[in-house]
Order: sequence, then C-alpha cells, then structure tokens
Amino acid sequence: MSAPETSVSKPNTTLFDTFARAPLEFERGEGAWLYTRDGDAYLDFSAGIAVNSLGHANPVLVQALTEQAQKLWHTSNLFRIPGQERLADRLVAASFADKVFFANSGAEANEAAIKTARRYHYVSGHPERFRILTIEGAFHGRTLATLAAGGQQKYLEGFGPKADGFDQVPFGDFDAIKAAVTPETAAIMIEPIQGEGGVRAFPNAFLRDLRTFCDQQGLLLIMDEVQTGIGRTGKLFAYEWTGITPDILTSAKGIGGGFPIGACLATAEAAKGMTPGTHGTTFGGNPLAMAVGNAVLDVVLADGFLDHVRETGLYLKQRLASLVDQHPTILDGVRGEGLLVGIHGVRPVPEIVAALRGQHLLVAGAGENVIRLLPPLTVGRAEVDAAIEKLDAACSALEAAADAARLSA
Repeated sequence: MSAPETSVSKPNTTLFDTFARAPLEFERGEGAWLYTRDGDAYLDFSAGIAVNSLGHANPVLVQALTEQAQKLWHTSNLFRIPGQERLADRLVAASFADKVFFANSGAEANEAAIKTARRYHYVSGHPERFRILTIEGAFHGRTLATLAAGGQQKYLEGFGPKADGFDQVPFGDFDAIKAAVTPETAAIMIEPIQGEGGVRAFPNAFLRDLRTFCDQQGLLLIMDEVQTGIGRTGKLFAYEWTGITPDILTSAKGIGGGFPIGACLATAEAAKGMTPGTHGTTFGGNPLAMAVGNAVLDVVLADGFLDHVRETGLYLKQRLASLVDQHPTILDGVRGEGLLVGIHGVRPVPEIVAALRGQHLLVAGAGENVIRLLPPLTVGRAEVDAAIEKLDAACSALEAAADAARLSA
C-alpha cells in the first residue's frame, strides 16, 4: 500500500494564488465531521485551525445566528450594540480585564493590542516607548505590523522594509529578553503556547518571571491567546494556568465558533490611552458576531464544560503517547495542553498530513515538523478513538511505503 500523494488542487484563476488548497471541498458539517458532496465523511481534527470550537453546525450557534439575522445585522459602532456590551461584560467577569475592544480577526486584535500598549506609554508621558519585544517562532497575524511582530522572514519577504518597532529574541531565552529591553521598549508580546510555531509551550515559571520582569521595567505584558483562548487548553484562557495575569490579551478563532470575531482585552490602566477617535472598526462587534460570541460563552462557561476539555485532552495525549511508541519511524513526541496538541514527526509533516487525509482525518501542520490536532472542544472519547485508528492506519501506510521503497532500491 502506497502513501497518498501530497497533491493540491489547481487554483481558481479568478482567486489570488495565495493558498495551496487540498483537493477537497465540503458541503456540510456536523459536530466533528465534515461531508463532501459525495457523502464521504472526514473527521475534522483541525477545526478550521482552532476556530470551530463547538463543532460544525452546532445547534446553539445556529439558533443564535438565525434569530439575530432575522432582527438586525449591522449598525456600526456609531451606536450602542447591546450584544457587544453583554459579551464584553462576560469576558471581563471571567478574566483579568476591565475593558474589551471587538474586531474581526486575530490579526486585528493584535493590532489593537500593539496600539493600546504604545498609546499607554504615550499618554503616560513616554512617547519614546513604542517598541514591542516578541519571541522567535511566534505568529501574530498577516498585517504589516503583525508580520513584523512575528518576525519570520518567510512571511516578510517581498513586502518592503519590515515595519519598525519590533524586536525578536530566541524562544525561552530569558537572558536575551533582559538584554533586548531598551528605554524605547513598551511591551513584551508572547503566546503562552506557540501554535503555528510548533505547539511550543512556555513553562509557567518562565511566564511568572516574565510578569515580574515587566513590572520591574515598567513594561506591559501582552498575551496573544488567539489560538489558546476560549477553552482550548482546558481553561478559558491559558494564562490562568500560570497564576499571573497579563495587562493586555488578544482572542479570536474559537470565540466566534466559526463566525469572524476578534477581541482585545485589557486592564483599565493599560487601556487608558484608548480614547474616542484613537482606534476603530466598521464591522467589529456587529450584532451577528456578538450573538454568536455570546452563544459560544453560554456553552464554554457552562458547568463542567472546561472539565470535559481537560479530561478529553488528557485522554488524547495518553492515546497518542502509545501510538508514538508503536510508530517510532513516523512520530517521536507529543506536546501541548488540553485540545491544542502537537505530534512531532520523524517523516516530513506534509507526507504525514497527506497520509492522514487519505484516512479521512484532517489535521494542521505547524513549525518544527509538527502535526497539530485541534479538534472541536465538544469531542469525546469516541471521536478520539476514531482519530487514533486513522492515525495508526496512516502511519502503517507510510511504513509500508518505506519498506517497499527499500526493497525496490
């Protein structure tokens, strides 16, 4: 049995050629499953890259969106939006924050965070403090500022000079952080777990030391929780595992369950410079988005839901550890927290991802040759067991292909 080809579909000639899409299209979804027009079922352990937090066609979200769509779609932020105020109140009540700004994506939320940090120092009498210190391997978005914040050359190439005001240091190097801070540094921006960067988690002690250091240096601590937030790690936000709080936090992806929502949360002190006219959005926080966001919180904040995420995540990691032991020439390690799980590949990840797709299991790749498993937070042991069976079959197929290649060499 040979491994499936790592082919991609030919791009539509009227679309930008910016995506190497897999040769698949889906007509409908239900829970953790996606279905093609021909009725083929795929187990979705990528969840739209950690977006479909409550699965596909979740009836709670469908009802909330349908009811709101029959009332009002958009008015702009020239007027009060009750659903926006309610979602902000709930996020504040469940977190460290005092203030929330709603946008449409993670990149926009991170842009708001960067502006909030710079503006804080400006109104505090230190306009020279505008630089943001970030970590190598991070991914903060695709705008020019967030590309510069991430600092990855493969994303920056060809778009002109890198936006000024961002400095990167190696992952996990606290001495490098201390050395990189200057009188112009305004904040440190960090993902508690780097998702795109390979599911690399910072130890809790490291983040606690970082909080202390920021306080000593008068720096704001920004946590990018676009991927780790809204229950993904088994807490509403990943910072809750650390015992400390940030000054600013960004959220997106799972908060909308598939509807585009971004949010920048901050303390009242950190947000003191964000006064009328300093920032804005046309679509952010519109009634449709807020109806869905509130419905997501209805589920995620319900008693027992985050316990379920933690229990399912532990079960998944246990099953994966056994699988890695069975296929050491394909996989060699498991990492992550909750239902943000990475498997390090021995073989190139595109080959493994294609083999999994051949078994009708959808996953996402990440840096450092890592496969990300990002299932809906609603999955249970039955879906985990089904995913393990498909992973096992894909690894066996790759092993058989390798054996056949050696025999024919």
